Amino acid sequence: MNDALYIAATGMKAQTAQLDTIANNVANVSTPGFKRSNLRFGDLVSTGLEGQRSVEASAVSAGVKIGAVQRSFVAGELRRVDDAMSVAVQGDGFLEVQLPDGSPAFVRGARLEVNADRLLAVSDGFVLRQHIHIPTDVRTLVISEDGQVTGRDDAGRSTTLGRIELAVFANASALAPAGEGLWRSSTGSGEATLAPPGEAGAGRLKQGYQEASNVHLVDEMVQLMVAQRAYEMNVKVMQAADEVAGMTNNLRK
Repeated sequence: MNDALYIAATGMKAQTAQLDTIANNVANVSTPGFKRSNLRFGDLVSTGLEGQRSVEASAVSAGVKIGAVQRSFVAGELRRVDDAMSVAVQGDGFLEVQLPDGSPAFVRGARLEVNADRLLAVSDGFVLRQHIHIPTDVRTLVISEDGQVTGRDDAGRSTTLGRIELAVFANASALAPAGEGLWRSSTGSGEATLAPPGEAGAGRLKQGYQEASNVHLVDEMVQLMVAQRAYEMNVKVMQAADEVAGMTNNLRK
């Protein structure tokens, strides 16, 4: 049996997945708060009888596998926007929101709004965990870097309404994506630890800012060329293995 055919096939499959990942990163280069994905590869190990590696397997493995898909939570550029209700996190941490089923989800930044119950929520309607109530006479909201939310009425009077805390994770790269810029905790990420902005490793809130995607097109183009060349080499290996098999089959002719 010519194992090179199967080994090269695993390489082609892995590089196809790499191309899909790069395509998704590039497609979301303009998506606010998007975090690029990275594929982590590992080698497949052949095993001999009774689980022991054979002599051949010790010299030649069985190809490559996708070990994990990781998200890079390197912060994107903070850009000022003409919207006082937009809030971004400068540094580590996430806003925690409550989903319709009551479970928590986390988002790096959002455009805030007041829902029908006069609670502060993100633009998708998910309420902030702190359940900050906004009185009907409040016309302007001011959110300080340390999370304090202050409301001002038409007369200019200020009222402290609450404080937004940030969720910090031991391993944020292991968070599970939930769509629409939301994330869920996982076994790898650990449970969220809530902290006031600027304390216990949490970043600060920036009102009137939006976090850009952390995708850099130059880096993605380099990774694209590497994946393309690797795929081509795996195709050549498969072609060579097929030619060798053909020569072996023609020995008796």
